[in-house]
Amino acid sequence: MEAANSASSNCFLLFFFLFFLVLSLSLQVTHCNVNYDKKALIINKQKRILFSGSIHYPRSSQTMWEDLIKKAKDGGLDVIDTYVFWNVHEPSPGNYDFGGRNDLVQFIKLVQKVGLYVHLRIGPYICAEWNFGGFPVWLKFVPGISFRTDNEPFKRAMQEFTQKIVQMMKDEKLFESQGGPIILSQIENEYEPDRLAFGSAGEAYINWAGKMAIGLNTGVPWVMCKEFDAPDPVINTCNGFYCDSFSPNKPFKPKLWTENWTGWFTEFGGPIYQRPVEDIAFAVARFILKGGSFVNYYMYHGGTNFGRTAGGPFITTSYDYDAPIDEYGLIREPKYGHLKELHKAVKLCERALLSADPYIVSLGNYEQAHVFSSKSGGCAAFLSNFNSESTATVTFNNKHFKLPPWSISILPDCKNAVFNTANVRSQASNAQMLPTNVKLVSWETFNEDIFSAEDDSTITVSGLLEQLNITRDTSDYLWYSTNVDIGSSESFLRGDQHPTLTVGSRGHALHVFVNGQLSGSASGTRENRRFTFTGNVNLHAGVNKISLLSVAVGLPNIGPHFESYPAGVLGPVVLHGLNHGKIDLSWQKWSYKIGLRGEAVSLWNSFQLVDWTPLSLAPPKQQPLTWYKAYFDAPVGDEPLALDMGSMTKGQVWINTQSIGRYWTANAEGNCGGCNYPGTYRPAKCQLGCDSPTQKWYHVPRSWLNSKHNSLIVFEEISGDASKISLVKRLVKSK
Repeated sequence: MEAANSASSNCFLLFFFLFFLVLSLSLQVTHCNVNYDKKALIINKQKRILFSGSIHYPRSSQTMWEDLIKKAKDGGLDVIDTYVFWNVHEPSPGNYDFGGRNDLVQFIKLVQKVGLYVHLRIGPYICAEWNFGGFPVWLKFVPGISFRTDNEPFKRAMQEFTQKIVQMMKDEKLFESQGGPIILSQIENEYEPDRLAFGSAGEAYINWAGKMAIGLNTGVPWVMCKEFDAPDPVINTCNGFYCDSFSPNKPFKPKLWTENWTGWFTEFGGPIYQRPVEDIAFAVARFILKGGSFVNYYMYHGGTNFGRTAGGPFITTSYDYDAPIDEYGLIREPKYGHLKELHKAVKLCERALLSADPYIVSLGNYEQAHVFSSKSGGCAAFLSNFNSESTATVTFNNKHFKLPPWSISILPDCKNAVFNTANVRSQASNAQMLPTNVKLVSWETFNEDIFSAEDDSTITVSGLLEQLNITRDTSDYLWYSTNVDIGSSESFLRGDQHPTLTVGSRGHALHVFVNGQLSGSASGTRENRRFTFTGNVNLHAGVNKISLLSVAVGLPNIGPHFESYPAGVLGPVVLHGLNHGKIDLSWQKWSYKIGLRGEAVSLWNSFQLVDWTPLSLAPPKQQPLTWYKAYFDAPVGDEPLALDMGSMTKGQVWINTQSIGRYWTANAEGNCGGCNYPGTYRPAKCQLGCDSPTQKWYHVPRSWLNSKHNSLIVFEEISGDASKISLVKRLVKSK
């Protein structure tokens, strides 16, 4: 009996031990919630100054992820920031894709493995120069929908996706409140301009979005960037080149900088942008001395817009962004090293910065000292020279300090300067594209048929139709085709001149074919998508076939009601120079065909479905709308690789069935020889690359290659010498 009682007592004690253990663990989880005060985010009851960097998982290969994250940590970052890309995860309603480059959970777990936090910017509108701002195109065709306003169909779809992502994170225990790495989440993105455009409906929507997000109970704060009236307790944050003058909308919220632009994106036909690291460091130091405690670099690694993911339109395949880690995953100096030193210097001041408010000491007309001093936090000082032209020598705490123009020195002990934003000690690196010994062999070609009104078509109607409503973005390409009957008894020409065809388009590019021959091409720009093709056309007596190939170069990603922005040949389409005057073709019957034959048979994946012609037997004249195929072996080594497409004009390219992206060797035009001065500040953006292709090299991830017999498929829209395409390797050397 005593044994039985003893056993019962032991079971009772074991039960209570397990009960209190579970309770203890539960309380520990509760203690992991991330909070904030006016100074900073509070993680596990500790205030933190945090440096973050944007790395977008779909913009690099999976094999690159861990190395990128480790380099970010070595560069002094605490946090990895990423958007969540709705259109890659839900390509059709209710059908989800979280595999390959879209494996968000794996990416976040790698961040946790390396020992960093995550800021998960769910959006789900992201802008990001990404196709359709991250929205799936099917969303446009939901009945009654209007994007990003107080619209029930939109809010319902947005909430469903947001809940889907949050639940995935909870299931994997990835929020910091569960012991995971996610310390911040973002709902919506840069809504302020749209909020003003939508008026009261915008106000109602943003309040709904904040309430919806908070109701998901993640245990971490939510933020809204560039949203002055973010509802409590959501934190409004700053995006821009400079955020020192920004203040949150309530005094109890911390000062967070969600996008410090390290450079700028590029567009086909535009310059290459760079931002001096001295300017970035100055902006960060000034933000910190003004009370900032979280800085995210957009981008820390920009990566590549593979496939048809670039938005804009006209955004390049490269999303390098002049980031500290370049498109290929290589460190860019001095940007990487100088910012690393900045992070170390600021972290030495962390206790003082977070335990005291500064007092300001004037050191001259343009010079100041911001001093943080407290009994518990020690002393730190930031000495600033806001004169953009002259070096200043100042005296502080009985010591002399030389401050270069437009610079800040950091003194973690209020005595010794350990860092100055303008004094760059990291040695600059020089990136080079060098040839490999790779030979592209077994070239073959396939020519697209020029679509005519006699062919089977998707639809035939009177008038011109908007492009996206027909293609649903299943292809960049839409054919418009019609017939023009010229009487055989009249000369129909004035002064023996060829008639002229004008075509009004909203784009983004256009190729005009008359009787199967290319008559010319035209395109718009990112700033002005509307353009008009004007060119002479060679007509003959009888029926003439006019075929217009309208080409999209990424869908809009910004602006109120951007889902309604039109694209395609919207007219007028007019023939001029005929004896009996002009002929307006806009409202006659037009036939439409989506995409290309090569796309219909997935030519990059199913080579045998068309009759290829060996290149040696192909006519020497370069043809428009031509597919090229070749094979190659991978080069030895581990250097990053790229395709040199400088001999081609415009099209798309695939390696081993995977889309490298769009290529377009348009030359940079406009003001691309200097730097842009925003207000009274030093240069934020320097523009380079005049009279050169905006993008000549296209990243080929090594993980996409086999050791032998890799396939290359190129579709060229206009003309080019495919035999001169080459595989190059990227090396970075110190200057």
